[in-house]
Amino acid sequence: MKVKALSRSTADYTRETKSDIQRLPRNVDPALHPLERAREYKRALNAAKVERMLAKPFLASLTGHIDGIYSMAKNPWDLDQVITGSGDGELRMWSLESQETAWRAPEAHRGIVRGVCSIPGGETDRFLSAGADKLVKVWSRSEGALANDGTPEAVATYSGKHAFSAVDHHRSRPLFATGSSQVEVWDVDRSEPIANMTWGADTINSVRMNQTEVNVLASSGTDRSVVLYDLRTSSALAKVVLKLSTNAIAWNPMEAFMFAVANEDHNVYTFDMRRMDHAVNVLRDHVSAVMDVDYSPTGQELVSGSYDRTVRLWDVARGHSRDIYHSKRMQRVFCVRYTQDNAYVLSGSDDSNLRLWRARASERMGAKSNRQRATIEYADKLKDRFKHVPEVRRVLRQRNVPTAIKRASNTKHEMLASRKRKEENERKSAKPGTKPRIPERQKPILGTTSK
Repeated sequence: MKVKALSRSTADYTRETKSDIQRLPRNVDPALHPLERAREYKRALNAAKVERMLAKPFLASLTGHIDGIYSMAKNPWDLDQVITGSGDGELRMWSLESQETAWRAPEAHRGIVRGVCSIPGGETDRFLSAGADKLVKVWSRSEGALANDGTPEAVATYSGKHAFSAVDHHRSRPLFATGSSQVEVWDVDRSEPIANMTWGADTINSVRMNQTEVNVLASSGTDRSVVLYDLRTSSALAKVVLKLSTNAIAWNPMEAFMFAVANEDHNVYTFDMRRMDHAVNVLRDHVSAVMDVDYSPTGQELVSGSYDRTVRLWDVARGHSRDIYHSKRMQRVFCVRYTQDNAYVLSGSDDSNLRLWRARASERMGAKSNRQRATIEYADKLKDRFKHVPEVRRVLRQRNVPTAIKRASNTKHEMLASRKRKEENERKSAKPGTKPRIPERQKPILGTTSK
């Protein structure tokens, strides 16, 4: 004989500790909660206001350089280490944990340090620096010798024929690439470059090796071109010419074929190297030349630094920045980097300061309990659900920007609107079909070439 009985588990109504709240049964039938949507909207609005109220992205300013910071590198195998190079030839290694200088070379180069990069692998603490004195030097905190005055000396030195403007190291092989009047590939065991590559540019602005598709190298030059090279054949693969020159290149760490370029026309463009006749996305919010760009470790976000003295953070799938960072004393930003834990952003400017920012302005650091984590996730879901409601959208988009940036942004908006009206009037007065509309992602591209 079967006997039906009601039963329940004690875990459904018993508290784990005395400090926990009492568990109460709740019927989730929508018919019993007619005001549920109104309550969630109010919670979303309050969560948006709390987010903006707690938004304090600036953490610290690391001082020590005398001249501006024009190059920066992070160590992918060490979260605490950041290397910077300044305009007076000084190199510094910083500890982000203690926010102090861990190592310095006062006269590493005669003149500006144009590029620094860590040697990947995690087996050594060596890193490279390239300067306008036509030298590339290898440094090590543990292996380097000390001069009579106590300053560190380079482990190795490579001499070039022209002033270097950029340097980057291969992910696994003992190779590094430099940019000067041409792209040069060096073997660490040889004193001369093993390959010279160029395609039209008089001067190379930036060189960046792909850390995923390791045989691909990208460079940008003063002829407004971005060129891709194959290290296996030491030859060019493709070339795209933009309207203005490119200052920096960054490869997506998660998608091997995607890269971003920081351009002089105030925009950041993302490209797919398999099809470079159009940009994948155009990121436009800066009001002056973009000097540097870097991907987050997740590959879903970008950070850019501009001549307009601001740092902007972007979602790679959207065309406008999700946040803008600035301070009263920060001057023109020449280099930016994401930390490897995706939690912080670093910026170096020509006021000689290295600044540390939160990647998410309102996020609080430290350990969180399960209840705190659940509360944060619930608030994020509510804000995402009601982000299109005018009041919530207005609160989430509100930013306090400097007056000069606001004025320049309004002027730029009027100029772009006037240009669009002019193009539309010309199209109306022209013969049908003679002036087709050009997509915004193709407008900056003057031409592409493949070999």
